[in-house]
Amino acid sequence: MFTLKKTLSTTKARLGTLKTDHGEISTPIFMPVGTVGSVKAVNQDDLLKKIKAQIILGNTYHLYLRPGTDIMKDAGGLHKFMGWDGPILTDSGGYQIFSLSENRKLSNNGAQFKSHLDGSKHSFTPENVVEIQRVLGSDIIMILDECPPYPAEYDYVKESMDLTHRWAKRGRESFLGSQPYYGHKQFQFGIVQGGTYKDLRKESTSHMVDLDFEGLAIGGLSVGEPSDIMYDITDFNTDYLPEEKPRYLMGVGTPANLLQSIARGVDMFDCVMPTRNARNGSIFTKNGKINLRNAKWKHHHQPLDLDFPSELCQRYNMSYLHHLFKANELLGLELTSKHNLTFYLWLMELAREKIANDTFADWYESMSLILEEKI
Repeated sequence: MFTLKKTLSTTKARLGTLKTDHGEISTPIFMPVGTVGSVKAVNQDDLLKKIKAQIILGNTYHLYLRPGTDIMKDAGGLHKFMGWDGPILTDSGGYQIFSLSENRKLSNNGAQFKSHLDGSKHSFTPENVVEIQRVLGSDIIMILDECPPYPAEYDYVKESMDLTHRWAKRGRESFLGSQPYYGHKQFQFGIVQGGTYKDLRKESTSHMVDLDFEGLAIGGLSVGEPSDIMYDITDFNTDYLPEEKPRYLMGVGTPANLLQSIARGVDMFDCVMPTRNARNGSIFTKNGKINLRNAKWKHHHQPLDLDFPSELCQRYNMSYLHHLFKANELLGLELTSKHNLTFYLWLMELAREKIANDTFADWYESMSLILEEKI
């Protein structure tokens, strides 16, 4: 499944290849988020041909509630349902359950929760989350976990981690005891928890490694902790993860977060930030972040001069883009969403090139600082 091609001696940055039945993925890689089977404001042809997405992410919680597993199974799985032939990873819904703290109850058996759509009651167990993702047919499926908040007391985080460990064992057994529905292989990733406590992170990593998942995720970060803590825990965690398996940092992050985490040994990322920011008129560039709603762009009748392969930068005047957002035109959401995702995937491609030619260490720190600027 995963081939590690290179690890730098100057940083922990890695080059790898992740092979699935729906395509081969070069790592490090960013996964555009298609929560409900749609990357917001972007169609599948643009995802493939313009943005050059190698893998996208769907969400078990949302797809389970709507359209539901019956429709998904009748359609032949998520790939056919949404017309996407590339690889898909599905999150188990653990983070969504975490965000529904007022409407859920956790037990050894699983998580009971109320739908955010209609208030109906539902239950996720380690076993039925595997079954739901079998029905979805995603190439990579995630275990059910609990994501503790930040900050959280040590005893709570340990209890939460132990619950995730019990769920993980049952989820792994369920995965190994079942078969895919649609004739292609599926892989299962474990999720390391432990909050910001290093002894718990080490214990959780050991537990997940022993269960021999095909890949491992670092969960429980990007939940409100400062970036320096996230980097420190990530750096610590990757020291204990197997070199031969892919490493996925869940829910991260800004372009600078990605580069800093690549330097700490991470291979895979996902985040709603590029599309969510785009819908608010905020775009990422290699010179920093731009707010298109800012009045400074009202009379700027030229495209951005960024030497960057984005239709937004090459064709459209800034004054026009500013106008689209002031007028609440849908075209503005489409153009900025495509631009931001193109930027994220371009940045990952550039990082891979820098790792390949041994210049990543000299580049990523200064690039990270530039990316945090506001133009």
